[in-house]
Amino acid sequence: LCYQLPAQIMRGTTVVISPLISLMKDQVDAALENGISAALMNSSMTGQEISDVYRTLKSKTIKLLYIAPERFAMPHFIETLKTFSISLFAIDEAHCISEWGHDFRPDYLSLSLIPKVFPDVPVAAFTATATHKVQEDIIKKIGLRDPYIVRASFNRENLFYQVKQKSKVESQILEFLHGHQGESGIIYRTTRDSVTETAAFLISKGFKALPYHAGLSSGERNRNQEAFNRDESPIIVATIAFGLGIDKSNVRFVVHADLPKNIESYYQETGRAGRDGEPAHCLLFFSRGDIPKIRYFIDQITDEGERFIAEEKLNQVVDYASHNVCRRRRLLEFFGEDYTLENCSACD
Repeated sequence: LCYQLPAQIMRGTTVVISPLISLMKDQVDAALENGISAALMNSSMTGQEISDVYRTLKSKTIKLLYIAPERFAMPHFIETLKTFSISLFAIDEAHCISEWGHDFRPDYLSLSLIPKVFPDVPVAAFTATATHKVQEDIIKKIGLRDPYIVRASFNRENLFYQVKQKSKVESQILEFLHGHQGESGIIYRTTRDSVTETAAFLISKGFKALPYHAGLSSGERNRNQEAFNRDESPIIVATIAFGLGIDKSNVRFVVHADLPKNIESYYQETGRAGRDGEPAHCLLFFSRGDIPKIRYFIDQITDEGERFIAEEKLNQVVDYASHNVCRRRRLLEFFGEDYTLENCSACD
């Protein structure tokens, strides 16, 4: 809505930069359902399909054009875009441009061309998980000039945060679910194998659960996601491949059966619960045995600076999980937000 509404009011086309093909498709479908003319361009499309989009752009009927960031590394695309009437550039998941963000994507760096090539077109950047350091980095990397900054509170008052010591995690999940019968929820696991095993375990215990990870075919992923969205399967067991663009309002719980790799990911994933404003439960099972598994992947990072940042972020999430303090207070402090209460009374 933050860029769909301006797109409807302003003349010309709003260009939305989005990191995932699936996310772009979902947003285009949603826009079309709402009567907003929208199109997308991505690497999976044929040359003819791309030409058709350009042709429609020339007719000035498209209000929203969704593209991947790597398009801005293509000189031909930029030169072609200059021939159209562009009213706004909207950068979704803007934290991806920052090495300090939790999901750095080098392709986003090419977006620094936007204010240089289109100096008179406004740029809006959106993210739900930016610390002050990431916010400053976004402004610097994109080259925003004296930006107007809107920063909402990170406090989700309806979410109950809890951390438990992990032992036999599948049995612990089962015990938790018995107290949440019939409710819709997401269970995050680190690996594809653990997703498959946990989903099968829950099915064997009589729960309707479906797996979701990048190893499944796109058709199966889409079917499982739709079944979850329609409440045909109230539980989805997933890797972090699941989540971007999910806007299901009645998610009553999010369980992290393994340690997340950073606070931002944890906050973003727990934030998929309780979007209807009703109470929701966010449970993290923590074991120090998870730390070496994450550190193994960190050690594979070749860039020394990126490796240092990933290690620092791991230490932050371990600190959050291992200390008996107000979870809400710790989360808000991480994002640079003051919280006056010593204890929120809505965490463990």
